[in-house]
Amino acid sequence: MTPYEATLTSKSDVAEGTTAFFFSKPDGFLFKPGQAIDVILPADGRDPQDADRHAFSIVSAPYQNELCITTRMRDSAFKGALKALPVGGRVQIDGPFGSLTLHNNVSRPAVFVAGGIGITPFMSILRHAEHEALPHELLLVYSNRRPEDAAFLQELQALEQRHPHFRLRATMTQMQASDLPWSGETGLMDDAMLRRALDGLSDPLVYLVGPPGMVEAMKATLERVGVDDDDIRTEEFYGY
Repeated sequence: MTPYEATLTSKSDVAEGTTAFFFSKPDGFLFKPGQAIDVILPADGRDPQDADRHAFSIVSAPYQNELCITTRMRDSAFKGALKALPVGGRVQIDGPFGSLTLHNNVSRPAVFVAGGIGITPFMSILRHAEHEALPHELLLVYSNRRPEDAAFLQELQALEQRHPHFRLRATMTQMQASDLPWSGETGLMDDAMLRRALDGLSDPLVYLVGPPGMVEAMKATLERVGVDDDDIRTEEFYGY
């Protein structure tokens, strides 16, 4: 597949140390909410040993006019080059790929489990669900250290008020280090929290994205609280 050409249109911080990058959507580029792309940067004299591409979940929904990716700005050659890319700078987009997309059976609730930047593929799905007025019952269990670290938290809180089928269950694990107020839940996504979150849901499908260690630990927790392994959908995390 030949990569698409795209232009950086804007960028903005969406949490402490986390930046959203907006690119023009190439003509003919189609994707499903929850899928990912490779962003390929121009070499620009960088060491050829440095990776010139990185996989990211698409944060924007298909109806939106731009492609958005969001990432923690870690100290790597690729992230440094991405941060330095000026508005108007050109990149290549390869994809889309990935199968972590919302199921069709509207009678089964969808539960999204996200820690930190693992929220990215779920933002596309949730934005699409609201835009299309999908009837699925949707629950997001979202864990962060502090409100300062929680990307898209205000958007998700507003979405919960607008969308009658969406529920947000957010928790903070290190409020002692926060300078912001938080009246919601605190503590880890442990057995007790997930039991409370899943209470009342009939036959849900659970979507889980993250680094391998986190995925395996959360799968074990979900199974302990009664979710069948066949009802847990996981995918290698894009955007870390």
